[in-house]
Amino acid sequence: MKIRKSFVVVAALVAVGTLCSLALPQQPEKAKNLKVLPKDISHEELIATMRGFNAALGVKCNFCHEPSKDDPKKLDFASDANPHKGTARDMMKMTKRINKKFFKGSEVMAVSCYTCHHGNEEPKTKPDAAPEAAK
Repeated sequence: MKIRKSFVVVAALVAVGTLCSLALPQQPEKAKNLKVLPKDISHEELIATMRGFNAALGVKCNFCHEPSKDDPKKLDFASDANPHKGTARDMMKMTKRINKKFFKGSEVMAVSCYTCHHGNEEPKTKPDAAPEAAK
């Protein structure tokens, strides 16, 4: 009987400890393989930046990020296998150079992904055709 009481107490303590650890805020995994973005970028800033890319190009995360080899339903954010990721890095460097050279780092006057892409995967090389005049 005494062993049974001890077992119940230990089991209860383990259960409480497990529940308490689940209630604590979980730290997101630190980003890996950052080559252009700051290595100390916060998780929130990184997500906001990625959402900005999503909106500016009208794409989803899998446009630049490869599926995980372990679980194809998840993305391998650190992988460089997708060539779009390298292009994105080059474009980030380009916009940074343009903004530094021509706009002196001003946030009011600056180019961004949206400047050229306007929500499209590829920037348009010419404007849409003008609508025909009404007859």
